[in-house]
Amino acid sequence: MRRLAILGSTGSIGTSTLDVVAAHPEQLSVVSLSAGRNRELVRAQCERWRPSCVSVAEEEDARWLAAQLSYRPEIHCGAKGLMACALHPGADTVVAAIVGAAGLASTEAALRAGRRVCVANKESLVVGGSLMLRARDEGRGELLPIDSEHAALHQLLAGRPSETIREVRITASGGPFRDWPLERIRAATVEEALNHPTWKMGPKITIDSATLMNKGLEVIEAAVLFGLRPDQIKVTVHPQSQVHAMAGFTDGSYQLQVCGNDMKHPIQYALLYPDRIPGPVQPYDWDQMRTWSFGIPDLERFPCLALAYEALRAGGTAPAILNAANEESVAAFLAGRIGFWDIPTCNRDTLSSLAPEPVRSLEQVLETDHMARLRACTWIEKHTC
Repeated sequence: MRRLAILGSTGSIGTSTLDVVAAHPEQLSVVSLSAGRNRELVRAQCERWRPSCVSVAEEEDARWLAAQLSYRPEIHCGAKGLMACALHPGADTVVAAIVGAAGLASTEAALRAGRRVCVANKESLVVGGSLMLRARDEGRGELLPIDSEHAALHQLLAGRPSETIREVRITASGGPFRDWPLERIRAATVEEALNHPTWKMGPKITIDSATLMNKGLEVIEAAVLFGLRPDQIKVTVHPQSQVHAMAGFTDGSYQLQVCGNDMKHPIQYALLYPDRIPGPVQPYDWDQMRTWSFGIPDLERFPCLALAYEALRAGGTAPAILNAANEESVAAFLAGRIGFWDIPTCNRDTLSSLAPEPVRSLEQVLETDHMARLRACTWIEKHTC
């Protein structure tokens, strides 16, 4: 029985994780839940799963929840509450699904405590990848990816000698603008950018999909997780999102990982690894007529992907700088303060204005994150619509 701490329980990954738990009551249970401001959903989750530890955003939310529940769990709030859920003594597996750099400290602490961490928070690896690996090794924890592309790579690469791997390819749907001309992309609205053709996700990651920054962050994440060089990681546009990753070997052959467009598949893989058992996702139907297409991403139309490679090659704190700038620029776009094409421009300005340093500590990475946000916010203030 794996006992779960789910950080970000009311988001899309969190709710899908609970669907997987419901499908495997003999293998999985819920010990702690961390949520934000979605009061009604976290209340319903608590009543359904009866976790002994819960964290919400603010003290007001905690008081409301305590008054609503039919039982009395520990109820915490804020960053301390998030840490209490991650380090709950009854949990052996942590699902890290907090969006953005906010999930960095709890992910690092869970790895250092020897937990299995199923990470959907790609920013933890992008911002502090070497710190996460060190915490995993020193705490003898486990780090398994939930991103569909990295779960696919884990299945393709696990146990293979590194010298046999020539390259890997992660696939991108191309987002809602993959066929748009450049001038139309530059003028895209928030509503258009949120209209993803394949996946239903939260607003931040949906915008990242529209700019292909999500794929850039995944390139950095793949380098961290699998010890790959930038030139070994390629992105292939695959609108059908059926092939999630490919591994190319030194003999010239490739292997592909294929499954349906359902995040419950990589979630179950990470939770139950190395076991494979039937779950809530239907097997892939090879008898259904379909066509797959593959292409090369256009870096002129999607400059955020090029920026991610630039940050990966620079190394050190450069990915943290880029990630912080992107979080601020995407938030400003969603709030209507800047245009869509301002996102890569702000990101580029911030990345070029701060010199990267070797990563030494969590405190240093968080300070870098703070400084990059200040720089990005200054740029946004000067360019507000």
